[in-house]
Amino acid sequence: MRKLPAPVRIGVLGCAEIARRRILPAFDALPDARITAVASRSADKAAGLARQYGCLPVHGYEELLERDDVDAVYVPLPAALHAEWVEAALKAGKHVLAEKPLTTELRSTHTLLALARDLGLVLMENMMFVHHSQHETVRAMVRDGVIGELRDFQASFAIPALPDSDIRYNAALGGGALRELGIYPIRAAVHLLGGELEVVGAVLTAGAGRSVETSGAALLRTPQGVTAQLTFGLDHAYGCRYQLWGSEGRITLDRAFTPPADHRPVLVVEHRSGGKEERVLEADDQVGKAVARFVAAVRNGSAPADEDCLQHAALLDEVYRVARTT
Repeated sequence: MRKLPAPVRIGVLGCAEIARRRILPAFDALPDARITAVASRSADKAAGLARQYGCLPVHGYEELLERDDVDAVYVPLPAALHAEWVEAALKAGKHVLAEKPLTTELRSTHTLLALARDLGLVLMENMMFVHHSQHETVRAMVRDGVIGELRDFQASFAIPALPDSDIRYNAALGGGALRELGIYPIRAAVHLLGGELEVVGAVLTAGAGRSVETSGAALLRTPQGVTAQLTFGLDHAYGCRYQLWGSEGRITLDRAFTPPADHRPVLVVEHRSGGKEERVLEADDQVGKAVARFVAAVRNGSAPADEDCLQHAALLDEVYRVARTT
């Protein structure tokens, strides 16, 4: 894989909220990256966003991919469009950072990761929460036996109902609670329990008048019998947490998946004796770290490992399959 000098020149396919609010500011703050072009199917949207970063507005995604002053692209499009435009970007010789999920089916994810490897390009799914140091602290505590032998993992991510026009309610664009929110508890289970998880059962429920699932739950287990109970939804009171339950105690982490960069996480540790302690951790910027990792991989010519991406993609497919047949 060819190394690139700094700065890596970034093009953006689309003006989604996550691009405007979180990812473009993170790229802009990196000395090793420069935003050179923003594309949209709306010329006005492209111009408005490009103006904020002093870069070129481009009308249409194809035109941006043809530009010689773009080394890598960020793809914040709806999930159902990822496979098409990630493939187009790779074939145009661009490195790619794509929002999660990388695609809407395991087969496409396999195909794109293989294509990136064959072309010597970086393809990275933007699963930002795994870059936060709080999760490594939790893993270390479990390894050190702070809660004894691990028995169960519980994770949930749910948000209040969105406007009816929101794309997350649009089946044709890859919407639904599982891909939008359930992917977080599933990836957390992979991150903390390992990749040999199997789906034991799953339920997906569509709200009234919806064409996609608006809530769901899944039960997973490891070969050693550790269970993972996962819940997610698009019409709930807000919740974002996980808990690891062991033979000697429990660890609970709130705001587990989307903490602000200035947030100091609090681990609640409950002991078998009934005692409870709170461990306050250092703040960490998971958005900045995710973007920096992508840029470093592009510059160094070293693709990030894709095993975890494939594992949670397989579990997403399996949850859909099991839920549809029960």
